Amino acid sequence: MGKPTGFLEVTRETPKKRPVAERVQDYKEIDIDFTTDKVKSQASRCMDCGVPFCHNGCPLGNIIPEFNDAVYDQNWAYAYEILSSTNNFPEFTGRICPAPCESACVLGINKPPVTIEYIEKSIIEYAFGNGLVKPNIPTKRTGKKVAVVGSGPAGLASAAQLNKAGHTVTVFERADRIGGLLRYGIPDFKLEKWVVQRRVEVMQEEGIIFKTNTNVGVDIKADDLLEDFDLVILSGGSTVPRTLGIPGSDLKGIYPAMEFLSQQNKRVSGIERQVNHAGKPYTMGELYATDKNVVVIGGGDTGSDCVGTSNRHKAKSITQVEVMPMPPKERASQTPWPNWPMMLRTSTSHEEGADRHWSIAVKEFVGDADGNLKGIKIADIVMEVVDGKAQQVHTNEREIPAELALIAAGFLHPQHEGLLAQLQEKGLEFDERGNVKATNYQTSVEKVFAAGDMRRGQSLVVWAISEGREAARAADIYLMGESVLEAKNVSSFAVA
Repeated sequence: MGKPTGFLEVTRETPKKRPVAERVQDYKEIDIDFTTDKVKSQASRCMDCGVPFCHNGCPLGNIIPEFNDAVYDQNWAYAYEILSSTNNFPEFTGRICPAPCESACVLGINKPPVTIEYIEKSIIEYAFGNGLVKPNIPTKRTGKKVAVVGSGPAGLASAAQLNKAGHTVTVFERADRIGGLLRYGIPDFKLEKWVVQRRVEVMQEEGIIFKTNTNVGVDIKADDLLEDFDLVILSGGSTVPRTLGIPGSDLKGIYPAMEFLSQQNKRVSGIERQVNHAGKPYTMGELYATDKNVVVIGGGDTGSDCVGTSNRHKAKSITQVEVMPMPPKERASQTPWPNWPMMLRTSTSHEEGADRHWSIAVKEFVGDADGNLKGIKIADIVMEVVDGKAQQVHTNEREIPAELALIAAGFLHPQHEGLLAQLQEKGLEFDERGNVKATNYQTSVEKVFAAGDMRRGQSLVVWAISEGREAARAADIYLMGESVLEAKNVSSFAVA
């Protein structure tokens, strides 16, 4: 514990944001980073609790009090060593994780929690800036070849761990660049793509082989994959979007949110927009929110990203609607500490401007004579008791203007056509939600494993990294009979 009285003397502080009027003019990250002294001061607030609930709050089991202590001592090399023992990509989670560790912070019981996420980002950026991040090249190869299908956070984590174990790893990606959701889903103002590319280059130096523009199941059949590799890890994303199935859904001007976001990411990177984030050809032309009334359907992170991007496009108006009731502004009683709290969350994109509505039913898309979207019929959802039973009732039906509707209602499951269908013929099973069924990350097809959204469904980046790491360890045991890779929450760093 660096400073026993730190949590009493120092208040929680997070980085200031660039002014709204400035940041909506570009796609740069919006944080104004702290000095190392300021990060040290924030790290001093960690109490080094007897039972650090933050460990359990973090899907990766990060050893948080120890790296906070090292930062307070300004021993950045040791802080990086601790952090990288459980997290392959702190530069991603330090920017885009919702920080469930902070919700479980013991200090958060009666004070604002420690700024764990930002301290994590500070450690990895210091490490990169001072030459502490070096390629982890295995001293000996096992002779085993592993194919990782999908280069999102789960696939990259699996690849990094299996390469560390000495296997020869090839990552297949159907898009034109590596990163999956990190590259073509998350806007640059949250995660600039040089951050992703920097990590990819380190992994290439470590000996990992990346093959882009390769749609496994089309360019390479399942039979060939199973014949050429000793083990396959399926780590593709959950890419089948949820649709509304309401009248007018075929009008021009209605698009899945990810089509809109991936196009903009390609624009920022100067990449020709021939295919989308899922490697499929674009069919809807250039998507812009400029001078349009935009309605974002869905209140989650993807919807928030659509709001931020539409603000940068200079939309005429932005309305975001959500079917669920408005969450409470403070932690709800049904999600007490240390659980992830149910409460209202306002993102930096919302701060830039959006009209938000909850308990809204989207009833119909309304078009003009040429088949273009011109409005959306919505209604308020209220609960009423009818014949002694509570049920939803739609009231106050009305039409709001909209020339662009972005559906950010989540995803159903991974794409079944292609690779998964071919593996299904060999006995691959799906769960009741349409995800790949895998026990301890191993599917019903011999030497085929699954991780991330492919296995657990749409989730957080931090969960994808955790899944990738755990799947890699299970795969290593399958190949070698034992594993040199770390198990979750097991580390050489002792917990007090």
